[in-house]
Amino acid sequence: MGYRDSGANIQQTQVWDLNDIEDSELEGPLKELFIRLYQNLNGMAMAINGKDTGIYHTDEFVTGKVYPSDPTLTSASTTTPIQRPVYRKVIDFGALPNAGTKTIAHGLTVNSGTTWIQVTGCATDPVGLVGVNIPYSSDTANDSIELWVDNTNVNITTASDWSAYTRCYILVEWLKF
Repeated sequence: MGYRDSGANIQQTQVWDLNDIEDSELEGPLKELFIRLYQNLNGMAMAINGKDTGIYHTDEFVTGKVYPSDPTLTSASTTTPIQRPVYRKVIDFGALPNAGTKTIAHGLTVNSGTTWIQVTGCATDPVGLVGVNIPYSSDTANDSIELWVDNTNVNITTASDWSAYTRCYILVEWLKF
């Protein structure tokens, strides 16, 4: 499994079986050392696995975040409920459009099991050194920026000219079933 699939997940203490240590012929301080090592390694793995991986890559990546199991599963379901990992991808969107809609293919496999978790971004005007969050809502007429994702594209619509904002990155996060 490569880094894109694993996030920062570390298997919890697979080195030793605690029962094997407790049932072993080890005695005194050495036995206590092994038990404490086991507990500390497991605690570190749990702490690392609970962190959001700070990698924002243009390839699909498992973030380290998890969502609850599929809510449609019940005690009568044949599928075992498991927490669902969150996948992330950054889309280099380029320049924002001049009063229109621009679409960029995201390259993801989207199906009826896909659940979007987050679609957001930021654009930069490198001349004016100004950044704007996307989507953007403004009190000024026709100044808002709409952002959405569909099964093939990331889409941005502007009602006015935002083309000076030539650097734009969109972050998409989703669940797979």
